[in-house]
Amino acid sequence: MKEYVEALKERKEEARTQSGQSKRQQKGGHSARERIEMLADEGSFMELGSLAHSSVSGMESRTPADGLIGGLITVDGREAVVQALDASVLSGTEGAVHLKKSEYFHQYARKRKLPLFNLCEGGGLRMPDGMGADGISDKLFPSCLLDHCRETPILTAILGESYGGPTWMAVTSDFVSQVRGAGMAVAGPRMLEMASGEKMTAEELGGPDMHADHTGQIDHIAANEQEAIQALKDFFSYLPSHAGVEPERLHSSTEEQDQRVLESLVPANGRRPYNMNAVLEVIFDDHSYMAFRPFYGKALLTGLARLNGRVVGVVASQPQHMAGSPGPKECDKAVDFICLCDAYHIPLIFLHDTPGFRISSNAEKDKMPGKIMNWNTALAKSTVPKYAVVLRKSIGAAYGNMCGPGMGGDVVVAWPSAEINFTGPEVGINVVYGRKLQDAENPDEARAELLEQWAFDSSPYQAAGNFLIEDVIEPKQTRAFLHRFLESAHAAGELRSERRLADWPMSF
Repeated sequence: MKEYVEALKERKEEARTQSGQSKRQQKGGHSARERIEMLADEGSFMELGSLAHSSVSGMESRTPADGLIGGLITVDGREAVVQALDASVLSGTEGAVHLKKSEYFHQYARKRKLPLFNLCEGGGLRMPDGMGADGISDKLFPSCLLDHCRETPILTAILGESYGGPTWMAVTSDFVSQVRGAGMAVAGPRMLEMASGEKMTAEELGGPDMHADHTGQIDHIAANEQEAIQALKDFFSYLPSHAGVEPERLHSSTEEQDQRVLESLVPANGRRPYNMNAVLEVIFDDHSYMAFRPFYGKALLTGLARLNGRVVGVVASQPQHMAGSPGPKECDKAVDFICLCDAYHIPLIFLHDTPGFRISSNAEKDKMPGKIMNWNTALAKSTVPKYAVVLRKSIGAAYGNMCGPGMGGDVVVAWPSAEINFTGPEVGINVVYGRKLQDAENPDEARAELLEQWAFDSSPYQAAGNFLIEDVIEPKQTRAFLHRFLESAHAAGELRSERRLADWPMSF
């Protein structure tokens, strides 16, 4: 038996030493195993499949672990599954055995209700494994990527050039961090040039700035690998290990900020911009807000935070960008975030300060009506507790999409300075009374009278008087008000049985 054991040790050590020597790592990057060590609690990684190799004859010694390192880890004490593509093995490409291992890690995570972490750098389906009718039929899209119903969190880091398979992993994940200098696309620059004649760098084709500006297919941009992997850990800290439990409530050790400062943070003048992030820092637990996709659809903030230790999802207007007016990108971001929160039992808090949806020919070209209704539908189907506060204004259809009355929210309240209307007073007066103002002896005086009337009609007291909203509250009461409702929602101690948005498409 000792001889067998020694032979086994030699084989595993040989597999370990054969990998991790790519040009990228020689330039100061990290090997697949080093990346796992950065993610996992010290000493917690148990590798599976280290003796695997390519099934192509003659490639056995060149393909240790067939380019995929994976197994069981703990992350901040919680059990999880990890897989890291090994770029030192045939550029991290995916052979038949590689894909079998990946399928196993996905299925085990799902079967045992464990989160899955993907650490990606690879070139997609390997040739010649994928060649021929049988190759492409058997290996194009592994079934594990097609049936993700958000039963367990999947978090992905794009740490180098990643094409094909790693891209499929990313766009079907709950959270994606991409390192600057890394690329993510269907195919790499070389194949692109051969297929279409286009010449582009990996950064231009699928770098983080491209995804931040155009696709919204990543949620975080990291300066380096350590930052990307830490972002996965940070985001994971807000999520449950699986959809059968709620996120963990933490004891809040920080002192609550003076809530009276909210009165000075939000200008009464509806035209003056301000940074909504400053408001979030006051309402929620100290330094607990983590942004979700902050670079995409900047007129709307989305992110996870804690309120007295409980995890909440935040959807807030950002008046600092486009006056807080949502466009097509904001709609897509809202839908993705609502689906995420609904799948993992995270209550949603909406903070309104918007002049309404963006109106432009470009927005129409980007299917604005359909995107508004996607957001509307996702909100209506969501079953988590939802709370809405109108801080300064909420105009038009955006009032409904920010969980206004009739959208299934538990409570809708407003600050006393809030303006709620079909359209802004200036726009409405110009449309309805345009000719009357032109013919008036004193147009400025006539406009001022009309604006005063419309401002009165837009006050929250009229809605509160007809119980169309539940209350008007002082700004300093916002945190306490939300906390009380959040506690009441958890008083029964029951977990929701419905997760109607869990299988909403991850990208659309």
